[in-house]
Amino acid sequence: MSDGAAGYPHAAAKAKQPASGSGPHGAGIAVFHDHFSIRGGGERLVLTMAQALGADLIHGYATPATYEPAMFPEGTVDLGLPSALRRGGVRAVALGVLFARQRRRAGAYSTRIFSGVAAPLAAPERSRAGRNIFYCHTPPRFLFDQREHFLGQLGGAARLAAGPVLARFERAYLAAVGRMDVILTNSQNTRRRIRDYLGRDSEVVYPPCPTASFAWKGQDDYYLSSARLSGLKRVDVIVEAFLRLPDKRLLVASGGEERERLERMAAGAPNIEFLGWSDEVRLRELIGRAVATIYVPREEDFGMSPVESMAAGKPVIGVAEGGLTETIIDGETGILLDRTFGAGDLAEAVRALTPGRAAAMRAACEARAALFTEERFIDSMKRHVEAARAALADRAR
Repeated sequence: MSDGAAGYPHAAAKAKQPASGSGPHGAGIAVFHDHFSIRGGGERLVLTMAQALGADLIHGYATPATYEPAMFPEGTVDLGLPSALRRGGVRAVALGVLFARQRRRAGAYSTRIFSGVAAPLAAPERSRAGRNIFYCHTPPRFLFDQREHFLGQLGGAARLAAGPVLARFERAYLAAVGRMDVILTNSQNTRRRIRDYLGRDSEVVYPPCPTASFAWKGQDDYYLSSARLSGLKRVDVIVEAFLRLPDKRLLVASGGEERERLERMAAGAPNIEFLGWSDEVRLRELIGRAVATIYVPREEDFGMSPVESMAAGKPVIGVAEGGLTETIIDGETGILLDRTFGAGDLAEAVRALTPGRAAAMRAACEARAALFTEERFIDSMKRHVEAARAALADRAR
């Protein structure tokens, strides 16, 4: 099945519907989000928010790999970014141009919520009627803290061409941030980045985790990694650790650009198995029956996977950086490795987190996950929307 509206019947149907808040009097709430191409935490957050607020949802494109059509609100508009422009390296810029053309549509709503890297470019000027709320998952890594990493992946000519393009995109992005009335974010970690890179303060509203969907299913003999197979997730270090642990079993329930390399690393190791992407039912079963999960990304913004694991009563072996320091309690709901950890340190943590010790953490894990429920997130977002309405009413007086 191909990407986009042509291969995604729900998206094609939604694209034909006018946004319900796009009337001449500027009523209603709209959520603008970059795209839906994976089943990620950011995508779930946007869908949860749009449904709970009764908002229209405008996005760049969707693929069959994302969430089920039933999760999208009725007032969904797919802007249909062409498939040729969805490749990494050009996607953000192409989406930026697409969303910059949506300012008039955005201006027809009284409350506009923006999510992503490119969608904020749709924000109208602050002087225009209505309020702009930005839920910032993170300042774009390719513009700020991971800029050199991103450029280093490009060839010589492409790298030279990328410099001016990134500079122009950065100016447009910073201008869009300047048009926001309120900035919300997913963790204290990201709040610091917003202050450092964007020069704005923000308020933390923790992302929603469907904690009720995760449950203890027992305990089998494996440890689980569900992180996307990309460099910043450091799944290669997990694989290397289990190569040193032939008596411990690792299941890798994900996919990504590094899958072939990681499978070559693990060739001949019967204790390491790659399952590929799993649907939600299968993934919940895998989490619910694991000894523990392992999640060691580099400077993760928030990290939904540890919360899902703890909701199932499963502790997490993580790393003491990024948003994981706000979710995992070292020694109580898992083990936090030092920022400079290596495969040997990770192997030692796996040995330390025995099935018996992991099972003893069940109650603490479930209690910790309860702090990150969908209900808490929805209540927080509703308060911010009400505050936006109150501000508009004050302005009208």
